Amino acid sequence: MHVIAARDHRPTEDPIFTLALEAKARIERGESIVNATIGAAMNDAGKLAVLPTAAKALRDVSDADLAAYAPIPGRTDFLNAVKKDLLATVPTLLDAAVAIATPGGSGALRAAIQNFLEPGQALLTTNYYWAPYLTLADDAERRVETFSMFTADGSFDVADLDRAVGDQLAKQGRVLLFLNDPCHNPTGYSMKREEWRRVIEALVAHADKGPITLLVDTAYLEYSAGDARAFLPELVPALGKLAVLFAWSASKTFTLYGARIGALIACLGDATERRATEAALAYSCRGTWSNCNHAGLVAVRNLLEDPKLNTAVNAEREALKKTLLERVDAFNELARAKGLRYPRYEGGFFVTVFHDDSFTHAKTLRDLGVFVVPQKGTLRVALCAVPVAEIPRLVDALAMGTNGQG
Repeated sequence: MHVIAARDHRPTEDPIFTLALEAKARIERGESIVNATIGAAMNDAGKLAVLPTAAKALRDVSDADLAAYAPIPGRTDFLNAVKKDLLATVPTLLDAAVAIATPGGSGALRAAIQNFLEPGQALLTTNYYWAPYLTLADDAERRVETFSMFTADGSFDVADLDRAVGDQLAKQGRVLLFLNDPCHNPTGYSMKREEWRRVIEALVAHADKGPITLLVDTAYLEYSAGDARAFLPELVPALGKLAVLFAWSASKTFTLYGARIGALIACLGDATERRATEAALAYSCRGTWSNCNHAGLVAVRNLLEDPKLNTAVNAEREALKKTLLERVDAFNELARAKGLRYPRYEGGFFVTVFHDDSFTHAKTLRDLGVFVVPQKGTLRVALCAVPVAEIPRLVDALAMGTNGQG
């Protein structure tokens, strides 16, 4: 075997995409299928939802920009636009921010793992998490450790986070914490400001024991039911004590999944550390993907900075968000009536239903033409892909037999 032993016997397919392909094949055979697997927004006709202004912005990029290499860390105008888009409401964070362009949000996560953990160390995240966190860590020769996400009453478990941070500092001398918020994938949970305040207080209390880096994965930020950036002021007390990172993605924000445009933003209180971090991240760009899709960088810059384009694309996104929130409301009404157990769900692409025998139940549902993603003790439901008219069938299937209680 020529491939090294550590890379032998890798899985050849992503399980979520495998389920989605099976669902698609059955639809093409004429079967009536509910496909709640793939993490892309679909309209109520079952077609991929695309923001027309975003698609046109990509088509309108000049031939020269389409063909040219992008700067290795990304175009400065793109990076400035992304930082302003995310952080303009909190100037303290904006003034402390440096950034690199990445191939989607996944690239931002990979760059963080490479630069804020030593090989063999573990990133820390909630016990319910997007499965590719593990793939990204494993491929970079790091690991994943978790803490309990929820208390018995369904709120965010800050106490167990505090315990896990202390344990990691004692074991490996540093912490890289991934928190996917708002609209957590896969649970749909969005933290309240008070929960964020308590998280930051807990992290700051450990800051004298070793470097702590908080990465906020904001992939679904723009689909939050409320003010998507309301939590940002709660992060200000961390500045100068922690490194505060953001994984930003154009995939969901502009429905430009295939353009593979994202950014990693790092907020650091010390100017010298900012310069060193910016250099380290740019070096990782060159050593991992070299540079990003130049046409995508230009298009996203234009969508963020051109007032006419920005107004139009924001209106289109609001219409899509309204559709998604109608599905959330329909799911909540029906699921509560059926007694399904799931976290507080106010917006976003996904919700997770708790089920003790999730893999068996998911197979039963597939036999009935309802596709969800089984994970340990849960069923991930991609409402972003389910027309509102199909939600009653989906909820009935989830509740079938055991009433969703395992």
